[in-house]
Amino acid sequence: CMALGYDMANQPVPVVPAAHYTCGGVMTDKQGHTDVEGLYAIGEVASTGLHGANRMASNSLLECLVFAHTASVDILAKLDSAPMPPKLPSWDESRVTNSDEEVVVSHNWDELRRFMWDYVGIVRTSKRLQRAKSRVDLLQNEIYEYYSHFRVSNDLIELRNLTLVADLIIRSAQQRHESRGLHYTIDYPNKNPVAQNTILIP
Repeated sequence: CMALGYDMANQPVPVVPAAHYTCGGVMTDKQGHTDVEGLYAIGEVASTGLHGANRMASNSLLECLVFAHTASVDILAKLDSAPMPPKLPSWDESRVTNSDEEVVVSHNWDELRRFMWDYVGIVRTSKRLQRAKSRVDLLQNEIYEYYSHFRVSNDLIELRNLTLVADLIIRSAQQRHESRGLHYTIDYPNKNPVAQNTILIP
């Protein structure tokens, strides 16, 4: 802290909320199974149901250890009888070229980060969520167009995946007309006593 000009003995250290407020993930059972045969989800990507609408940061470490263990035991027990995955078709690059606009990927990545922070952060409103939804729809269209014309890169695939997750977060928040746990919206400040889990399929 001293290197950054903060003396903890004389002044508070500034803090800022981070991605803790995006709970949820891929639904699993106690062994980490998803609804896709042979696919497991463990750790931050998984929604095990243990923490409800809120999850304190360090609690996830214990969850990761426990579910990693139960999943590994299940995987080892089924390993010998598991079918081989289907062979992937060969990638056809005859209709694409090297990208001449790599800046598009980095620009879209930065834009996604900014509007998710500004519009889908800790305090939400219906108007902010709709702005975010409009932006993520445009980004997904741009990514699809880019994806169709240029060779695929790791950054492009990651950006595509990030926009998909962002879209699911936004849609999930739009469907929850209440405030609960770490989802707070000014337009619906109270809990809905009959609210259910929000489960979305892309």
